[in-house]
Amino acid sequence: MRIVLCCAAGMSTSMLVNKMQSAAQGRGLTIDIKAVPVAEFERILPDADVVLLGPQVKFEAARLTAIAEPQGKAVAVIDMMDYGMMRGEQVLDTALALHTS
Repeated sequence: MRIVLCCAAGMSTSMLVNKMQSAAQGRGLTIDIKAVPVAEFERILPDADVVLLGPQVKFEAARLTAIAEPQGKAVAVIDMMDYGMMRGEQVLDTALALHTS
């Protein structure tokens, strides 16, 4: 499974990626998680199973979902509290739920 987090510049999300990777390892899951700027969305989409947007780019959600859905890709906005508190476990759960739905 490949999860991509998109934010304004790809920087703030890298800490959350680390927390999510730790949570995945703790569960024995092999998941590729990376952070990129939202400007790279269309380039990374073919390689992603799930794309999570940082709260600061949630205004892009409708447009990005319209691009992703025809390709069978899930897009969601990360909960603001989970993002702010760097709750890797909860954000990983969100991504896993999107992937299985």
